[in-house]
Amino acid sequence: MTTMHITSGTTNEPAPPATLAPRKRLRPRESQRSTLLTVLLWLCALYFILPLFWLIVASTKSNTDLFSTFGLWFGKSFELWNNLVSVFTVRDGLFLQWVINTVLYASVSAVIASILATAAGYAFAKYQFPGDKLLFSIILGAIMIPLTALALPTYLLFNTAGLTNTPWSVILPSLVSPFGVYLMRVYAADAISDSLIEAARVDGAGEFRIFWQVGFRLLGPGVVTVFLFALVATWNNYFLPLIMLNSSSLYPLTVGLAQQQAASAAGGGAQALFSTVITGSLVSIVPLIIAFLVLQRYWQAGLTTGGVKE
Repeated sequence: MTTMHITSGTTNEPAPPATLAPRKRLRPRESQRSTLLTVLLWLCALYFILPLFWLIVASTKSNTDLFSTFGLWFGKSFELWNNLVSVFTVRDGLFLQWVINTVLYASVSAVIASILATAAGYAFAKYQFPGDKLLFSIILGAIMIPLTALALPTYLLFNTAGLTNTPWSVILPSLVSPFGVYLMRVYAADAISDSLIEAARVDGAGEFRIFWQVGFRLLGPGVVTVFLFALVATWNNYFLPLIMLNSSSLYPLTVGLAQQQAASAAGGGAQALFSTVITGSLVSIVPLIIAFLVLQRYWQAGLTTGGVKE
């Protein structure tokens, strides 16, 4: 009986090779799928990186090389340093004033807009009050309205209040972010549990303290996202400062560089500032790249925290 039991056990051992066959059939499909995704990702990367590469290459060229050499490769001479010097010295260094104005407008607007959007999104997600659904629907509808359609009414309103041609005419309209409110409402609904809020209330914490010390910290990745959206939107805003500001000393980078480009194109060759404008455009995007590289770690930390919390 013992011998028969052993032999019957040995007869069942050849079964594992049958399980290896499906794995060999799946490997070509997996490799083919990953190759296709890799090609698509490279195409998307080239689509986004190619304009940046052209901007970097064009910033190293002189005005002559810009129109006489291939656009996606360097010119006969490396003129990056001379172009940088020209950027910060043309018109008595007005470019530096434009940089300061842009940093002021974008940073103040982004900080306040992210705080307001976070507070509004938290309130819509965790409180029930009369008219909350109607008010949130109005905010969703405001996302569909283009900013250019609101520019003229905003100008008339600020002109009546005497705020045109002042920094407030650029900062105040940028404080409202309907998309930021929607994003934080969705994020707060999942990131903050109702039991945590109830526990804080039982411990005697007030509503403002619960939001600031509990909710705001858990909403960190969402706050950073709204901050970056508001920062980029205000930094790249062109139409609103164009109609609100009259003094060149108050211009942001977008309007200032556009004015330089217009002067260069209309100068008939007397003011050859094409290389200066392109190099100034390259300098203007460097702070945005630095801000993204510095703040992206908060996204990673937030995702890790959310995965461990559950």
